[in-house]
Parts: sequence; structure tokens; C-alpha cells
Amino acid sequence: MREYLLTLFTTAAVTYLLTAPVRKFAILAGAMPPVRARDVHREPTPRLGGIAMFGGLCAGLLMAAHLTHLKAVFHNGSDVKALLSGAGIMWVLGVLDDKWGVDALVKMGGQMVAAGVMVWQGLTVISIPVPGVGPVSVTPMQGTLISVLLVVIMVNAVNFIDGLDGLAAGMVCIAAMAFFLYSYRLLFGYGVEDASPAALFSAVLIGMCLGFLPHNLHPARIFMGDSGSMLLGLMLAVASISITGRVDPDLITEQTGSQREAVHALVPIYIPLLLPLTVVALPLADLLLAVVRRTWAGKSPFAADKQHLHHRLLEIGHSHSRAVLIMYFWAALFAFSTVAFSVTDTGRVVVLIGAGLCLLGIVVLLLPRFRPRAPKAIQPLVPPRYRDAEVSAEGSAESARAGLPQFSAEDAELLHGLGTAASRAGRHPGGRSRHEG
Repeated sequence: MREYLLTLFTTAAVTYLLTAPVRKFAILAGAMPPVRARDVHREPTPRLGGIAMFGGLCAGLLMAAHLTHLKAVFHNGSDVKALLSGAGIMWVLGVLDDKWGVDALVKMGGQMVAAGVMVWQGLTVISIPVPGVGPVSVTPMQGTLISVLLVVIMVNAVNFIDGLDGLAAGMVCIAAMAFFLYSYRLLFGYGVEDASPAALFSAVLIGMCLGFLPHNLHPARIFMGDSGSMLLGLMLAVASISITGRVDPDLITEQTGSQREAVHALVPIYIPLLLPLTVVALPLADLLLAVVRRTWAGKSPFAADKQHLHHRLLEIGHSHSRAVLIMYFWAALFAFSTVAFSVTDTGRVVVLIGAGLCLLGIVVLLLPRFRPRAPKAIQPLVPPRYRDAEVSAEGSAESARAGLPQFSAEDAELLHGLGTAASRAGRHPGGRSRHEG
């Protein structure tokens, strides 16, 4: 565990330290597109955060290559080499898209090329483990198709949720934590050495997200852009592919003493790719809904809109930070429930706890629909949103009698626009005040 933690902290530190100079470089390079209609931020913000993430990835793998236990991952297979090849192609494609923009079909083709290069270097699904049956082999063509499809789905799922400050990095971090716990348990709980690459990649992925999040939380100073979101999606896909088809259920059956316990131990993996799909369940749901919605409307599935899940949370009244935390909650619930089900002897406790947390999540989700109202005696002392309409009207009337200025909704919008323009006038192109560091 110490070697994994050292790799994680190294990746996080390098990513964090690189993000600030990368931000300045993005501003100088002009990788700061204007605000679009579907964006939720108000000022142009630099992209290219994926450059810092890729630097953290390289630093983490370099550190792991010199550690006693983890260096075996580099010598016992070609997974690391395949990862770096695919990540390099995906990263370059993302940088080009952040700076100049790349057509959606061209970007899809580049994603398939990156996945194909990794498959060509041996990072592919070889078999699907089924308890009681053993590994069910797949043909090279089937393994290639499954691997490429998984990479493309993961990359685009993460890219789709990159719409709020800190959302994509936080959700991928949660998914990587769940995957690391599962891989680490297979490695040291059951002695499955083939799980070590997945554990290493998950630890590096956690470090990349943790190092970037302080710069990306609301209000974000830099966006990861496609260079970051596609890299994170690729890392998730590689972690799942590196472990799928390399774990023998019969080996775990011998250690647990029963096939029933082996089934529980392998729940996230004996069904093909179940765990990696559950840890990004929300992004995948958002991806599928977007494709159906746009196709039904006669638009291209790649046409951007403002109807993603996080946009809908903002529409019903949640603040930016609360919407992100709600998405974190549901991502963690799906991911860690799957891992917990594989650990416990019975899934009844996990189901009951999960059901209770779901109810809690639904209550929090609907909070904007049911705004609490303070007692009438103390309503003049609380913010307007917690007062009754009559009390707010009385307060407005008293202000009018006192000679205080009254503003209409149009006046308020005009004043807000003037304030925003004055604020921007005293700022640099990067969105920071001249008086800030």
C-alpha cells in the first residue's frame, strides 16, 4: 500500500504544480474560447488542463518504475507501454481540439486509433471469466471490438459530464477509488498478480484528479478541456481492460472454499466489465439520454446542447456547488455499492443501506422544490427566499414609504449587466483581477 500511496501523491503533486504554469501557457496560446450559450460559466476560462494531467501521469509511472513491488508491472507485461502510447495519441488529439477545435467524427476516429494502438500492443480483453465455467475465451476480433468499444464509450462518457467546475475530475476520482479498492483486494486478498496493473493505473488516476481539482473547483481557474477529459476516460478504460479476462474464478473458488463466495468476490468482474460500467453509471446514462434526445429531435448525436443531467440540476434550483456534490453522491453510491456487494457474504445489508442512501439522495435532489419557510415572527431577520410572499411585499411597501429606490426585474438585470461589465474591465484575459497574484 505504501508504494501505491507514494505513486498517488507523486502524481497529485506534479499535476498540482504544473497546472498553474499550464494555465498561463493556455492564456498566452489563446486556448480560451469565448463563452457559448450552453456554458454555465460567465467569463472566458483557459483550457488545456490535460497538459498538467499528462505530466502527472508520466511522473507517477516514472516513480512506480523505481519502487520494489510496482516495478514488476513494467517487466511482466506491456500494459504500461500500451497505456502511454494510447494516452499520448489521445492527449495530442485533445490538445488540438482545445486550441483549434476538431470535428466530432475526426475526434471519434482518433479515439479508435488510440484504442487500436493499445490493442495492437497487447492491451485487450482475452477472455471473460465466469464462475463455475472458467474463462470463456473470445476471438482476437471479438476482443479487439470489445476493447475499442469500451475505450470509446468511457472517453465520451467522461467528456459528456465535463460541464460544471470540478464535476468530471471529482466523479472520475470517485470511480478510480472504487476500482482501486477492488483491484487491491484481488491482488493482496486473493494473490491475483494480474490485478496489479489495474491497481497501479487506478492509483495514478486518483492522483491526477486530486492534483487538478484544487484549480478546477468552482469558480474554476482552468478547465481540463478535451485533453484532460479524454485522458481520464482512457485511463478508466485501460484499468478495466487490464483486469478483465486475467482473473481466473476457479482460483478464487479454491481460496474461498465455495463457489458461492467466489461469485460474491467476483460480482464486479464475472459479468463482463460490470464494475467499470457501474463506476461511471451516471456519465453513461447521460451519454445515452443525450444520444436518444438529439436523435429524436432530428439532430446529430454529437450536437451540443444544454440538457445534460448537471444542467437540469441547475434548472430546478440547485446552486453550482450543490449540483456537483449531488452528482458526486450518486457516483459514489453506485461505485462503492458494487464493490461492497463483492466484499460482503450477503448482499442484503448492502441493498438495505443502498436503498436508504437512495432515499436520502432523492430528498436532497428535490430540496429546491420544497423551500423551507421561517416562522412569521422571525421572517424579517432571514434571507428573502425563506419568507412568505406577503412578508416580502410588506417589506417592499415599507421601503417605498421610506423613500428607498425600487427596482423592477428589468432594472435589476441591467444593473447586474453593468456590474459584470465593470468587473470585467478591471480583469486580465485570464479572468483574474489585476490586483490578484
